[in-house]
Amino acid sequence: MLVIGREIGEIIAIDDHIKVKVLSVDGNVVRFGISAPRHVDVHRAEIHQQIAAQKAKTEQ
Repeated sequence: MLVIGREIGEIIAIDDHIKVKVLSVDGNVVRFGISAPRHVDVHRAEIHQQIAAQKAKTEQ
């Protein structure tokens, strides 16, 4: 795992096509803006897990 400190307004680049920008920090809550190509799915981890579980059920 890569751990990076960023301040509000700073960006993390993943490959040439995905950018994660720190929008705000309020106590323990950090808001990000994520720019990615339309073919790249971007979800919170719990939503990703639900989608994966649903997909596994469908494939059975």
